[in-house]
Amino acid sequence: MTRQPAATDLLSRGEIRALSQRSDLWGVWLVFHAWGLILGSVWMFTLWPSVLTFALAVLVIGSRQLGLAILMHEAAHNALFRTRRWNEQVGAWVCGRPILADLASYRHYHLQHHRHTQTDRDPDLKLSRPFPTTRASLRRKLIRDLTGQTGVKQRAAQIAFAFRLVGETDGVSSQDLAQAFSGPVLGRALMVNVGLFALFWAMEAWWYWLAFWLLPLLTWFQLVLRVRNIAEHGAVEASDDPFRNTRTTLANPLERLLVAPYWVNYHLEHHLLMHVPAYRLPRLHRILQQKGLSTRMTVAPGYIDVLRQASASKPAPPA
Repeated sequence: MTRQPAATDLLSRGEIRALSQRSDLWGVWLVFHAWGLILGSVWMFTLWPSVLTFALAVLVIGSRQLGLAILMHEAAHNALFRTRRWNEQVGAWVCGRPILADLASYRHYHLQHHRHTQTDRDPDLKLSRPFPTTRASLRRKLIRDLTGQTGVKQRAAQIAFAFRLVGETDGVSSQDLAQAFSGPVLGRALMVNVGLFALFWAMEAWWYWLAFWLLPLLTWFQLVLRVRNIAEHGAVEASDDPFRNTRTTLANPLERLLVAPYWVNYHLEHHLLMHVPAYRLPRLHRILQQKGLSTRMTVAPGYIDVLRQASASKPAPPA
């Protein structure tokens, strides 16, 4: 079997060391940026209430909820902050629990994905295996996401699982744990959301939490989360080659705002060096290009192209 390239085969120690430098200042800025856009969107609607500003707020907040998930992912790799304790505390309380996610469970699950990418032991395989699919199938999935059907189903399953789990994790898969709550974890997530409810209420009205937190979480967040998952490993080569089993997507400014915040689109680079902070991934991308590796890399020119590839299967002929 041919040995697939590792980052140490492609980059010098000096390059890896420079790319892997973490910064508490960067981490603080990214967290403030995410929450600043969320609260700024709510404030925008408060100042200029209209259907347009409401819809824009839901889209931006849903994308920043994905942004919080991405920053939690950074903390799971101890890459959001240089200080380990900050990764643990901020990643859990400020990034994960507001969106009903648990950092510790996610880290265990996600590292399995890195070890076994696109193999039968990859816990994310069921997210990428259905693709490519037909346009009709993809359309149905996106409609379920955007109308809240996916979000309600997943949140209900999380809560139901918390009561079924009752503190016992023996025999529970890492994928189940990543999407589930134990009792104490559920309590902490609810506590954070009670705080958010109070904050939004203080901004003007009690219904703001429903309109500007729960609604985006159940709709736009679900849609962009699916698009991101498809872009990373959907409709790529089924192999152990890190240049072929993972995709980087070149996002334009609008896509970075609404679909791919915080450099999440540089996923191939992340798999090559998973401890590199997200803000250094564009630099890693350029280094790989300079080393003449562009033709080996799986790169899409944008998310529309990704969805086109993911829905390229032809419908089965009628029986």
